[in-house]
Amino acid sequence: MSLDSIPVIDLGPFLEGDEPARREVARRFGEAFETCGFASIVNHGVDPALVERMYAEAERFFAQPFADKQAWTPPERTKGRGYLPLGIESVSATLAGETPPDLCEALVFASLQRERAGQGLPNIWPGEPPALKATVEAWFDAMFALCQRLMRLSALALDLPEEHFQASYREPSLTLRFVNYPDQPEAPREGQLRYGAHHDYGGLTILRPDQAPGGLQVCDLEGRWRDVTAPPDALVINVGDLMARWTNDRWRSTLHRVINPPREWTGSTRRLSLVAFSGPAAGTEVACLPSCCGAGRPARYAPVEAAAYISQKLDRSMQITGSRRPRR
Repeated sequence: MSLDSIPVIDLGPFLEGDEPARREVARRFGEAFETCGFASIVNHGVDPALVERMYAEAERFFAQPFADKQAWTPPERTKGRGYLPLGIESVSATLAGETPPDLCEALVFASLQRERAGQGLPNIWPGEPPALKATVEAWFDAMFALCQRLMRLSALALDLPEEHFQASYREPSLTLRFVNYPDQPEAPREGQLRYGAHHDYGGLTILRPDQAPGGLQVCDLEGRWRDVTAPPDALVINVGDLMARWTNDRWRSTLHRVINPPREWTGSTRRLSLVAFSGPAAGTEVACLPSCCGAGRPARYAPVEAAAYISQKLDRSMQITGSRRPRR
């Protein structure tokens, strides 16, 4: 498997083409996830102007002084909402035990659907920049619509009826995470990265990548780390552990990381990523899909409840002042 460039999938024929064209897009989409677990998509239906506006608003938020950003840290200090400063998270702890904290900060918004319905904990909305809230709401709606398109495409790619995932994604788990990787004036600790090696936890992850140095890498089948590149205006999609379980490992949840920029780099190396983590609604039983098991291919995993599975993964990745967050 070569990952010098991940597969590029043009969604245009799926959204507007005839049935053979739509089936061909689905075939290529599934093939990408069976071979490397990553793909970039173009003509995906997300307004490029909204992409740029969301990036700019997130950039303005992270440019504020730390004390102003810290005011929006939730009292429970979890990954579920609000501002997360540097030093409290280590995603590679889900694989390797205690590891140095990741060199990033984040602003997180949980499902706006539940908030709009008055359910669960409300999101924490920073007062600055003033246009942030409206832009995040528009971005959520765009990611929700894209998630619906991707799950219809996924069903066809997995040899299922196009509406197979409709019920479990009517109110999906959809978390927006804006991640800022600051400049590194001081050398990182040994083994410390911008984002440690990990697998994503849920269904499909949607990423608007940055072109700054110190970027996303994917581990290939030979254990070699490869840079991930994508065309301008593309979004990067990858498979999470929950989707891999659902497909009986037909689709691969691939190990990936965000590396540090070269120490000799003299310009700014700040990097900003817009991430949307999607998955089925809480309460969904994730058991092997009927098209992914059968004679000669038994189910590898016991069924799990979607929200409980993700919660366990999140617990293991959090660190507070250098120690693991206690389990609940």
